[in-house]
Amino acid sequence: MRHRYRRGVSEPARPAETDGLGDTADTGLTTGSLARRLGVAPTTLRSWDRRYGIGPAVRADGRHRRWRPSDVAVLEAMCRLTSSGVPPAEAARAAREGAGRTAGESDGGPRDRSRAAGALPLGADVRQECRGLARAAVRLDAPAVADQLDAAVERHGLTVAWQEVMVPTLHAVGRKWASSGDRYVEVEHLLSWHVSTSLRRAIRPSPAAGGAGGPGPGPVMLACAPGEQHTLPLEALNAGLSQLGVPTRMFGAAVPAEALTAAVRRLGPAAVVLWAQARTTGSPALAQQLAGARWGVSGARRTPAVLLGGPGWAGRPAPGLLRPTGLRDALDILAGLYGAG
Repeated sequence: MRHRYRRGVSEPARPAETDGLGDTADTGLTTGSLARRLGVAPTTLRSWDRRYGIGPAVRADGRHRRWRPSDVAVLEAMCRLTSSGVPPAEAARAAREGAGRTAGESDGGPRDRSRAAGALPLGADVRQECRGLARAAVRLDAPAVADQLDAAVERHGLTVAWQEVMVPTLHAVGRKWASSGDRYVEVEHLLSWHVSTSLRRAIRPSPAAGGAGGPGPGPVMLACAPGEQHTLPLEALNAGLSQLGVPTRMFGAAVPAEALTAAVRRLGPAAVVLWAQARTTGSPALAQQLAGARWGVSGARRTPAVLLGGPGWAGRPAPGLLRPTGLRDALDILAGLYGAG
C-alpha cells in the first residue's frame, strides 16, 4: 500500500531516529524539519499551535520549538484527520484526546455533509471527502490524494465518486486558480493527474467488439473535439463503460476532424461520444458529419449514434444527436445502445 511512503503521516515516531537533517528524537525536531517530514508548511504548524494548542511540550531556550515524539504523534493524528476531511478544530481535539476518529466516524457516517469552511471554495453542501481531498491537494500531498481518490471509488462506486467527490473538488481548484492568477496551477495539475490515474485504475478489460470488420455492434468511440484538451470526463465515461462490459476506443484530447472520420469508417462504432468543454471547440458540422458516416456492405450499411458531451454544445441545435445530462445518463444511453448493463 502507498501508506508506507507517507513518512510522518502513517508511521509513528521512533526514538533516536534522525530525520536526515541533524535532528533526533533525543533533542526533538525543529519546526522546519517536522514540516518537511509531515508535508505541511511551517506556518501551518505554528498556526495549529496558536489556534488549537497543538504545540511542542518543550521549547529550547524558552523560545525555539523542539518537537518530541509525543508531540509528533499528535501532529501525525492531526494530519490524518484533516486529510480525511475533519475540520481542523475537531481534528485537533480528537488528536489531543487520542481518539483517532475518521471523518465518517466523527460525524455519523461517510455520507454526512460538512458545512465547515475549507481552504478551497467548495460550498456548503458537499461530501466530507471533498474537504479532505481539497486539503491534501493544496498541501501537494500526493500519497494522500491518491489514497482518498481510490477510497472514494471503492466506497461509493465510480459514478458517485466522479460526480460527488472528484468533480466538486476539481471545480473548486479551478475557481481558486482563476481567482488567484497562477498561484494554484500546481494544485490543479497534481489533482487532475491523480484523478486520471484513479480513473484508469478502475478500468476493467473489455470484450471484443464487432463493427466495420465483423458482425455485431462496434466499440464506443470517445474523443475530444478538435482543439479540446479536457479529457477527464471522457476518462470517467471510459472507465464506467468498461465496468459495464462495453468495449471502447479512447482517442483523448484534440482529435483532428479527418482523423475522427477515418476512425469511424475503420471501426464501425456503435456510438461516438464527442466532448467539447468550450463553445469554441464544439462543432455541430463535425458532429453531423460523424453521424452521417456509413460503413458495411451495400444494402446493410450502418451509421453510429452520436452523443455530444460537455458545456461546449449548450444552446446549439443538434437534430438527431443525443445529449446526455451527466455521467450516469451517458452510461445508461450507451449501455442501452450496446445491449449491456
